[in-house]
Amino acid sequence: MSQPGDKLSLGERLRYGVEAAVFFAFMGFFRLLGLETASRVGGWIGRNLLSLLPPDRVARANLAAAFPEMSAQERNAIRRAMWDNLGRVVGEYPHLARFSPHGEDPRITYSLPNGVTVDGMKNRPLMFLSAHLGNWEVMPILAHQVGLEGATVVRPPNNPFVADWVARQRRIKGPDTMIAKHNAARGMLAQLRAGKMLCMLVDQKLREGIAVPFFGRDAMTTPAPAVLALKTKAHLLFASNKRLPGPRFHVTVWPDIDFAATGNEAEDSHRLTAAITARIEEMVRADPSQWLWIHNRWPTERDRRIMESQKNERRPS
Repeated sequence: MSQPGDKLSLGERLRYGVEAAVFFAFMGFFRLLGLETASRVGGWIGRNLLSLLPPDRVARANLAAAFPEMSAQERNAIRRAMWDNLGRVVGEYPHLARFSPHGEDPRITYSLPNGVTVDGMKNRPLMFLSAHLGNWEVMPILAHQVGLEGATVVRPPNNPFVADWVARQRRIKGPDTMIAKHNAARGMLAQLRAGKMLCMLVDQKLREGIAVPFFGRDAMTTPAPAVLALKTKAHLLFASNKRLPGPRFHVTVWPDIDFAATGNEAEDSHRLTAAITARIEEMVRADPSQWLWIHNRWPTERDRRIMESQKNERRPS
């Protein structure tokens, strides 16, 4: 059986080994603290230490562009709450086994839209689409714990030792099957054709994606959910995750979006991707402090050239 790092050079082994040692030291520290304290200490670290790192400049710029009508004080409150949440997510990783919708004191609660039931979601191709809201690891855990069989689409950490540990934590209460985003198309299609579920986060930039509006600006976005839904007739549902006080969460499943395909594959996938992204924006606007504003979500100059090329291709000749 292959082990993490088997194909690494000596230099990579040393570099990744040092990184992993620091990471595991923090995870061991958080594990010793227990879930409640680890979440609280992680929040303090997020507010007071992580917020001093360069990604904070990205968060400030993104919030200013997304909410120009807000005061600087209002945007800073969102940013501070975001760093608190991110620190808590880090502190909660060694305790993912504690999260469940079951038991006398469940740490995950959820609500479904009218007409949607858990039994009605089973044995059919289904995609749960979400964003980096609250602790985003909770949503595939919830889906698996209520009996939905399927897979989670993930972007593994670059460090293979860390990636192996994170995958093991995710599998304790979540789906056994994980599909890496960099090589995902065939695995995702196989899951849906087998009548199973996919959990996907679809709020990050994909440089090779397509341009659709997000908070008033075109953003490069993955068309994969739209393409798969059109190809397999998979049902689309959206899930937003709100942190309650401490390490507790409420997942809200949103209604399907109203979309009618025309038969023009390229145009339909573009329109559906735009509709999916509009729903993600709606979810973020509902509680912006829950979202991870440190993504470089909007385009660089290279992205703008790609978007202009796409617009030219869609213009009638």
